[in-house]
Amino acid sequence: MSETVHPGVFIEEIEWKARPIEGVPTSTAVFVGGTERAERQPRLLASHAEYRQWFGAAAGAGRHTAIAAAGFFENGGQRLVIVPVGGDCAPADWDRALERLDDEELAEASLVHAPGIGDPDDAGHVRILRALIAHCEGRGDRFAVLDGPAGSIDPATFDPRRVLGETAYAAVYHPWIDVADPDTGAAATAPPGGHVLGVYARTDLERGVFKAPAGETLRGAAGLAQVIDDAGQALLNPRGVNLIRSFAGRGILVWGARTLSPDAEWKYVPVRRTVIFLEHSIDRGIQWVVFEPNAEPTWVQVRAAVEQFLLDQWRGGALQGSRPQDAFYVRCDRGTMTQADIDTGRLVCEVGVALVRPAEFVIFRIGQWTAEAQS
Repeated sequence: MSETVHPGVFIEEIEWKARPIEGVPTSTAVFVGGTERAERQPRLLASHAEYRQWFGAAAGAGRHTAIAAAGFFENGGQRLVIVPVGGDCAPADWDRALERLDDEELAEASLVHAPGIGDPDDAGHVRILRALIAHCEGRGDRFAVLDGPAGSIDPATFDPRRVLGETAYAAVYHPWIDVADPDTGAAATAPPGGHVLGVYARTDLERGVFKAPAGETLRGAAGLAQVIDDAGQALLNPRGVNLIRSFAGRGILVWGARTLSPDAEWKYVPVRRTVIFLEHSIDRGIQWVVFEPNAEPTWVQVRAAVEQFLLDQWRGGALQGSRPQDAFYVRCDRGTMTQADIDTGRLVCEVGVALVRPAEFVIFRIGQWTAEAQS
């Protein structure tokens, strides 16, 4: 408030509305992998042409990374960071590259992937995949998309959780797909993860992170390295293996949206990613609270800001319920904080949300109904 030194009428503008919370980006992906050129620095790319400019063609150690990048952009991805694995792609080179995932310039990324790394019988592959999962779990704001093995699997016995563990922060996709080399046009077999992440980005941008990135066409896929039928998927689906399948008249589709978690709360990809989105958005959106008085006026502003953000998400279809009060609640008052919390500067806000889940099993009950039965 300005100091008044003489009588009169004074007009001052004040900020009375809650500060809005903006949703954080969800579709920026990071690929860690070998590249044709010995570029050492991570690069943010907006097209496959930029990939060629910085990292070269789909050749040698960079074959999988280049094809994955092309598939990402072809399927709707718009922002991709490449973290190149330098040297001979030896374990030490991978360790250095994986450490770069925590670089500040990669802070916006919410999806991580290592193209072509998916052999459960290769100790090096398993080590890298576990490192990606640990990275996502440790940060709490990223999700890993993992490739399945290059060869065929036995649906009766294949279970990636045996070697990778159970986690809600990763999803596995199988089989590999037949594509055209982005540089020569020659037929090639490629891991599916890069193309699938393009579907993730496309779905996020067109519908929202709450929509399962499944039931969508995998652009650029001309065939499958292994065909698995309904019986095989019935065995793999509960183990968190998301299949790429071909359907007559519909093309090649992503046909699964499961994480590697058996927990009913976290078994769906969009549920885990939506919670990441909500947590990260709210965390970033209320940073202004730090050093504000820990008292009712601040609590009111926090509640108002979070409620408005969640109301926008409900209106956009991310939350269940016919009314906002059925979709979420926000508490920030003496019911969520003790006097000891207040005295030690702890502001505690409790948020509950009713998340939408994918209609994975669509069931129609059909019976005969006759005129006599009606009368």
